[in-house]
Amino acid sequence: MRIRIVDAFAERPFTGNPAGVVLLDSFPDDPWLRNVAMEVNHAETAFAHPLPEGGDSDWALRWFTPVTEVAMCGHATLATAHVLHTTGTHTGPVRFATRSGVLTATPTEDGAITLDFPTAPLTRVDTPAGVADALGAEPVAAFDTGPGVGDLLLELADEKAVLGLSPDLRALGAHSVRGIIATARAEDPASDYDYVSRCFFPNVGIAEDPVTGSAHTALAPHWSARLGRPDLTGLQASRRTGFVRTALRGDRTLLTGRAVTVIDGELLTP
Repeated sequence: MRIRIVDAFAERPFTGNPAGVVLLDSFPDDPWLRNVAMEVNHAETAFAHPLPEGGDSDWALRWFTPVTEVAMCGHATLATAHVLHTTGTHTGPVRFATRSGVLTATPTEDGAITLDFPTAPLTRVDTPAGVADALGAEPVAAFDTGPGVGDLLLELADEKAVLGLSPDLRALGAHSVRGIIATARAEDPASDYDYVSRCFFPNVGIAEDPVTGSAHTALAPHWSARLGRPDLTGLQASRRTGFVRTALRGDRTLLTGRAVTVIDGELLTP
């Protein structure tokens, strides 16, 4: 059985967000899926199997962190679509049946892949007590991202505040369902990106996620409203870094990025 490690939302190897991808004939028992994800030990491992023709989806897709299954993952979806296309297993747009509904991945003419995800419904909320201390910065605004994403989005005063974060992850984990998205507007209008973000998910076993596609379904409507443009580029400023092109289309958000396979190996466990 093949297992591939793919850097997603990456222009070159060792950047972006690595994901494991395993293509199956059907889903085995959940303990096996969890153990493989724990062994891979990346933010997400994606498991997919083909579905019968004639339905509304082509492949079933699930995502696991090293400790739990998640309801939505952008970078591992991009990684799975990349594997399907580069191995010739599937051509053209691919429709994934997931816990978040049908998600489509479409190859673009320039070699990137565009994901069609539901837009997160943002609700402005008060910053929960203790979050500023745990994060190490005072937010200027806070938003609930809804059950689909399940994060708390925090806008900070400026890009330097986001880049300088060194949060208390144990304390931060007490204040979120899934995680914390910290973001700010790009300081330089001439830069290649419009906004910057960092994402922390201690509650699902991920201290800082390198590049989080699902978070951009909340970042896109937030910054499109602030900047007055539907099409933007976000920089997720983790140590690995990665760019996500976002296009707000009402209740859907398009996420575009590239991917590269860095490991193609054999999974020996039965």
